[in-house]
This record gives sequence, C-alpha cells and structure tokens, in this order.
Amino acid sequence: MIEPITSLTRDAVRAFFIDAWGSPEMVISTGKYDCATLDGFVWSEANVIIGLLTYVIREDEIEIISLDSLQEKRGIGSALLDEVERVAKQHQLERLSLITTNDNLRALSFYQRRGWRLARIIPGAVDAARLHKPSIPVIGEHGIPLHDEIVLSKAITT
Repeated sequence: MIEPITSLTRDAVRAFFIDAWGSPEMVISTGKYDCATLDGFVWSEANVIIGLLTYVIREDEIEIISLDSLQEKRGIGSALLDEVERVAKQHQLERLSLITTNDNLRALSFYQRRGWRLARIIPGAVDAARLHKPSIPVIGEHGIPLHDEIVLSKAITT
C-alpha cells in the first residue's frame, strides 16, 4: 500500500496535487516548493493515490511539506507519518517538523495526538505567502481568518 515516490509515480503525484489543491506549488515560510518533485510516500489502492506525504531533509531534521489523506479514520496519515519517521531514524536525524495554518484545527489535533508539539507561531506568514500565491484563501476552515503558520515538531527517539 505505501511506497516511496519514484519517477514512475511522479505524474500521478502531480495530478493528485492539481486535483486536491489546484497546483503542486506550496508556499510556506521555509520556502517555495513544487511538491510533485519532492521525496515522499504514496498510499495507493487499485493504482489510485489516496494518501500522500512529501518531505525535505535538512541538517538535523525532516520537514514534512505536505500530508494528505482522502479517506480519514483508516490510519493512512498515521502510517505515512510512521514511514517518514523511519527515514529520519535511518538518517539519524534529531526531529521531524511541519507547518500548518492557524485555521487547521483537525491537523493540530491529529498531530498532537501522535506526539507532536507546538514549537512556534509565525504571525502573518500566510499573509506573506499569499503575496506569492494569491490563490491562498483569506478565510480558512471554520470561518477562521487565515493569517499565521504554526510550526510543530517531534523529537526522534531511537
């Protein structure tokens, strides 16, 4: 079910991002990314991607750039997180990190239940990203104005 993104799956990954988000481009405070070109993992069934995680490796951490699951409550997101944590351990990295937005209450709950900690808030980061990617909405989930990024992290234990 879970397999690494390879040259054979890149087109399907690009199509997934376009279908789900309108573009594979992600603009966050750590950079501008073409998610379809990043390392990661896909969860597919009958040759259809239903879960996807992308990441970049930095000096002492892996930053998760995207995590999507089209079918909730099946353990897809958790399994993808387990895979990236395994990669971090293989590379002897100290931690995982990711960024979400101030409106993404489901993500905040999901990650914290899995041992992730709130590391910092970057006020106005989404407003700054919107200058580069105007398609980022002004109002997010639950009618919450979308302005800030929240950085979460998880220490890697061996």
